[in-house]
Amino acid sequence: MHPTFGTPYRITIITGVAVAALAGFVDLTTLAHLVNIGTLFAFSLVSIGVVVLRRTRPDLPRGFRTPIAPVVATVSVIMCVYLMLNLTGDTWIRFVVWMAIGVVVYALYGRGHSRLGRAEETDRSPVG
Repeated sequence: MHPTFGTPYRITIITGVAVAALAGFVDLTTLAHLVNIGTLFAFSLVSIGVVVLRRTRPDLPRGFRTPIAPVVATVSVIMCVYLMLNLTGDTWIRFVVWMAIGVVVYALYGRGHSRLGRAEETDRSPVG
């Protein structure tokens, strides 16, 4: 974290360099398709999350209200998936490969850094 601004400056610089390198080596159409499928997938997950949280945690404070929220979220998911299905097959292959890599990295990182995992280890440790 930056001592003055409190922002994660190291990872921001690393991400900026990686994105700049990617933009320099990948043609614009491919890059646009990858950004589109990633953004549409994220929007779909957020819309699904809205419905799930409205049902499982109705007590949470809401920053704003949307009339017929489940319908709006459902239509959002349908439209995002429709737009995703209109992208090229190569884009889908790249997306699936990138997601698989992300899941592996997440699992490996989470295994060693999980608070839950550390709590289970202390529960299993022999009492001296």
